[in-house]
Amino acid sequence: MAAPRTSRRATYFVLIPVLLLGGLGARSLADSHLRALSLLLRFSDPHAHGLATSFASHPLTEEISTVQTPHGVMRYRMFTPRDVDGPPSLLLLHGVHHLGMDDPRLVGLARAMSMTGVRIMTPQLEDLTEYHVTPETVDQIGDAATFMAQKYRAKVGVIGVSFAGGLALIAASRPEYADKMGFVLAVGSHDSMRRVARFFASNLLELPDGKQEHFQSHEYGLLILAYSHLEDFFQPRDVQLAHDSLRQRLWEQPAAAGASQAMSAQGQATMDLLVNHHERMETAMLQEIDRHSKDMDAISPSGKMAALHVPVYVLHGSGDTIIPASESLWLARDVPRDDLRAVLISPALVHVDMDKKVTFYDEWALVDFMAKVLDAAGRLQ
Repeated sequence: MAAPRTSRRATYFVLIPVLLLGGLGARSLADSHLRALSLLLRFSDPHAHGLATSFASHPLTEEISTVQTPHGVMRYRMFTPRDVDGPPSLLLLHGVHHLGMDDPRLVGLARAMSMTGVRIMTPQLEDLTEYHVTPETVDQIGDAATFMAQKYRAKVGVIGVSFAGGLALIAASRPEYADKMGFVLAVGSHDSMRRVARFFASNLLELPDGKQEHFQSHEYGLLILAYSHLEDFFQPRDVQLAHDSLRQRLWEQPAAAGASQAMSAQGQATMDLLVNHHERMETAMLQEIDRHSKDMDAISPSGKMAALHVPVYVLHGSGDTIIPASESLWLARDVPRDDLRAVLISPALVHVDMDKKVTFYDEWALVDFMAKVLDAAGRLQ
């Protein structure tokens, strides 16, 4: 979803309390809020200009390179403000998307963040580009944090988008990576993959207080779940065709129907259920979750957070239909209390994009939250 412009009227209303903070002497706090406001405006509209965007307008150098890590060669993009000496370093992790670090939305966010005066590295996490959430990605995240921390001789902040946020928390809980990370910001992230998968299957939210609520999941959730183990749903002769068909659908390519039409009659019937009749797949999907429960637990922060000793920030869109915001409520419960710095569930976000309807209160809460993150980045060492 494309991010909307924020109105000039709303921008000035947000500026008023920030400028008052500066006038009252809380200049560090005001600076973080002004830079956060500029960041969000630039992410909403890369062509935005004027007073509000001028608080974060550092010229950038962008480069694409590779690094050899213990787990293979990693491709990455680096954004560096040219006029800042020794800028703080942040690792920005893409979610499940075939473009990975080349996703225009991620590139736009990286640029907007780097223009606030921080260095941004966006590594390519190959399994996530193939729509697979795997334990191997945890080590790749750790490798990227280690590379950046050693290269710039300081801890790095880690920002994980979607499923990458949950994987980043797992990496931060491991001693071999924890001392490289100054904090983790999980944006629209999961706590339990099993619980998210049950949401895809049943359209039911499971809340920490034991209640359940009906909430319609995004159609892609069920497709991603099936895509991980196509051999459980299709005969051997149809697996590759099913892979090609679902891949095209996940990539939003119009030729998706072609591969499915070449399947057997049974394969076509199964594909029709997956694509057009989600409600009739609930029992089969719940059985699939039970079948792969250990694998799902391995990629879930849930049950691993007692070993976490890194500051954590949690941000989620209240209307998220891919990873529901209830997962951030679980994260807020599971992250050690002393390490949980801020939690915001905002109607201003839809998964990882900004929504069109942004009230003053919602806008200010988001600015305030991001100011806390930028302030934490400024203290990295």
